[in-house]
Amino acid sequence: MRISDDRYHRERLRMELALRFLRHEARTQTIRAVTGLSDDRIRKLYRSYLGEARRQMPRHRGKSPHQIAYFTRSLRLQEETVALATPLWLLGVVPAALEPDVPGSLAALARGALLCTAFEAYRLARPAALISFEHAVFLAAALTCGQQLRVCWCGECGGLMVSEPLTLRVKRCHQCAGLPEPRC
Repeated sequence: MRISDDRYHRERLRMELALRFLRHEARTQTIRAVTGLSDDRIRKLYRSYLGEARRQMPRHRGKSPHQIAYFTRSLRLQEETVALATPLWLLGVVPAALEPDVPGSLAALARGALLCTAFEAYRLARPAALISFEHAVFLAAALTCGQQLRVCWCGECGGLMVSEPLTLRVKRCHQCAGLPEPRC
């Protein structure tokens, strides 16, 4: 094995993850933050490898989602947030301790791949999902940081919940609180 083989392996991982993010309609800045690829390289990947699929997959422009209120806007979105937070937590995308990843590092690439896997599991469980991939990236970052949203546990059943960090009383999940199920 040559010394340079590891470098090419990481470069291949970066490209594959960028393509996976592109298939989930991620913005260029989101892909760059995880893979460390340049904007030009990401655009070339999109043009080269997603040729025919480009008509069905639009490129989103502008800023990525950044408002926490999106996840608490309605009862259905709160349920969907928990449904997405569960695979994020189980796969370790939301770590117990904050560990900043350098874009393009093996840790960032592994976390990005797990993020895609968690999002794909969420979409399989909820085909008519409301939360986009960009919102999933934002939710993972918000839960990791823990300043605006955090993972917590239901006081009665022990189920995973997502809540604001400054809650004074013990929270209960929607099922234990007796709230009606959200309609699809």
